[in-house]
Amino acid sequence: MDKTFKALADSQRREMLKLLRAGPMAAGEIGAHFDLTGATVSYHLSILKAADLVRADKEGNRVIYSLNTSVFEDLLVFMASFKEDIHE
Repeated sequence: MDKTFKALADSQRREMLKLLRAGPMAAGEIGAHFDLTGATVSYHLSILKAADLVRADKEGNRVIYSLNTSVFEDLLVFMASFKEDIHE
């Protein structure tokens, strides 16, 4: 879970995740929303992928990124456990 929190700590990576809520996108499509070099976008996407927050699938020459919603469900369960502890 350390990788997940590290990935979520960066505001640009959180914005990339928000973009992917609309559906899968290629790295170039994601990068078009930011004032970042292609290498920087790729770096951020690799951190999100290492944290298992996104999946990357090859389609021809392109890599298409999509959200891995199961990790978000695990995070919600983890966060909810704190609420339960507070009320006990």
